[in-house]
Formats: sequence, structure tokens, C-alpha cells
Amino acid sequence: MQPFISYVTEDELKKERAKARELRRTEWWKRKISSGICYYCGMKSESKELTMDHLVPLIRGGKSVKANLVPACKECNNKKKHLLPSEWEEYLERLRNEEG
Repeated sequence: MQPFISYVTEDELKKERAKARELRRTEWWKRKISSGICYYCGMKSESKELTMDHLVPLIRGGKSVKANLVPACKECNNKKKHLLPSEWEEYLERLRNEEG
């Protein structure tokens, strides 16, 4: 995987993180996590165990908007880190091939 360069300023990151904190308090987010299902692996857990993940990470230019936010288990969120959706899919495909 190639390293990435962040073109996002610290002020922009702070602003987007604040928006994400606000969205976590909304009924929209509570409904989103109520199923308890991780967007990535599909595993079920308690809704309070799910984290908010940005499909396009903030550091890579993503925004804290509903279309860019999904519930993720802590394991998937930690593994995905700053990957873009296409890079994450490549990672998952590699794992499947190694297992099979």
C-alpha cells in the first residue's frame, strides 16, 4: 500500500471532528447503530460498541456528513484507519485469498 499525503489542515480536521461529535448525538445516528451491525464485516454487536467511521477519512479529505458516515465495529475501524473504500476492499480481498 502506498503512503498518502494529507492536504487537510489541523483546523479543518478539528471542524469536521466537531461535526462528527454533534452527529453522534442525533436520532439519525442512534437509528443508524440500532441494528448493531458493522457496515464492513456485518458482525452484530451491541449498538454502544459501534464506532462512527468516515468512509472517506477526514485526513484524506472526507467530511462529517451523513453520506460519509457508517457504523463500524472497533476491530474494522482500527484496521481500516485512513484507507479509502477502494483500498479497504483490496485489503479485504487479499485477506480472503490468503484464507482460501
